[in-house]
Amino acid sequence: MASVLLAGGGTAGHVNPLLATAEELQLRGHRVEALGTPEGLEQDLVPRAGVTLHEVPKAPMPRRPSGDLVRFPGRFAAAVSAAGRAIRESGADAVVGFGGYVSTPAYLAARRAGVPIIVHEANARPGMANKLGSRMTDHVAVTFPGTPLRHAQLTGLPLRASIRDLAELLADPRAASDAREAARDVVRWPVDAPVLVITGGSLGAASLNAATVAAVPSLVAHGVYVWHLTGRGKSEEATRAYGDLSAAHREMYRVEEYSHDMTTVLAAAGAVVCRAGAATVSELTALSLPAMYVPLPHGNGEQADNARPAVEAGAAIMVADADLTPVTLEQRAERMLLDERTATGMREAASGIGIRDGAQRLADMIEGALR
Repeated sequence: MASVLLAGGGTAGHVNPLLATAEELQLRGHRVEALGTPEGLEQDLVPRAGVTLHEVPKAPMPRRPSGDLVRFPGRFAAAVSAAGRAIRESGADAVVGFGGYVSTPAYLAARRAGVPIIVHEANARPGMANKLGSRMTDHVAVTFPGTPLRHAQLTGLPLRASIRDLAELLADPRAASDAREAARDVVRWPVDAPVLVITGGSLGAASLNAATVAAVPSLVAHGVYVWHLTGRGKSEEATRAYGDLSAAHREMYRVEEYSHDMTTVLAAAGAVVCRAGAATVSELTALSLPAMYVPLPHGNGEQADNARPAVEAGAAIMVADADLTPVTLEQRAERMLLDERTATGMREAASGIGIRDGAQRLADMIEGALR
């Protein structure tokens, strides 16, 4: 049995793969502790999962000259010192970084302590922390093919247990049929309903919501059932559109701000329209679901890079945010759902590239580094 310290936090994109990896390592008999910041999601999610959390002060590199730039060396040194203390207290035999603010001090502290380093990069375009970490180790796991890191090995993303279990269920045609029937029954929709899930994540996406509200009358008139997750506090226009539909069509449009049961939502789905975060793309391909990705229009373009392998494989469609219109949404969604040849081809393509055992693959790499 080994002791492994997992470093990552701030966002769900770092915390969820960390927790999935922790679960797999614990199943294999290893002791696992985590390293995170005082204010990230890890403060709640990691202890709730029964994993000890060591805190490292957040020390982001200032992007412009300011007083923070003068104070940065001291803050960063304190972060590296805290990471080193966590390595000693946990008795870590290896440190695994998932990127973000906490990983850079963890990598430097692990190198000083002579502890093996393993890097996991979720995005197709790596962040600065993992670019640094990949120079310190041969053990580099990536989610997407072509990620530009030294020694990169494709492992996929460690999936949340609920999504991993659903992906394994949907891989069996008979079980998949039963799972979809049960999920659609929850919302009293027909077993064979062509279901389109549209989501911009917990915060929503204004462009997706606007296009959906305008396209819904045509979609439901053509037989498509729409499950629209608007984001918290962003359901007003969708609710109004729901009320404007005829009584017959109203039951085909379900509006929620957020779902606490995404397993049921995705089990019911025939296709999904969404952003292209690393976890979203990884989960939908693992579930063999056709998707239309609308990457965030700002940032460094990493979401488009995340979606590109699925698009090139034929498992997904990508539409730029600036090109998203109600007509585009309607036409692409109906093709994914109502054209059986297209739908079958996209599902098969997704099945061909989807990785359901990312946590097991990463755990194998970690154990290899420990030998």
